[in-house]
Amino acid sequence: MKKFHLALGVADINASVEDYSERLHAQPAVVVPGEYALWRTAHLNFSVRKVAAEQVGQLRHLGWEDPHAEAFSCSEDCNGIGWEHFNLQQQLDEIALAWPGSVKGSGRV
Repeated sequence: MKKFHLALGVADINASVEDYSERLHAQPAVVVPGEYALWRTAHLNFSVRKVAAEQVGQLRHLGWEDPHAEAFSCSEDCNGIGWEHFNLQQQLDEIALAWPGSVKGSGRV
């Protein structure tokens, strides 16, 4: 089953982890201190990333976590919004590439 993916830009990762963990009733599966957090609930793949002040609160991109995705891909819709399509391991590989050492072991969460 596909999970909807939503990515937001935030000012403070710690405050965001506290707030969104309460709102989602779940702890993040991945936290890169001061930089990034990822929640994986039954229906939602949700990430936050620290961004410049003028981008705080803005949508970074949308997408789908799809266990059948053969490769990580990104396209833009008719409104210029980026849509990613990926499986869990591909997403974890992208996180590990951006922040080496952030995903331990096999990277599976």
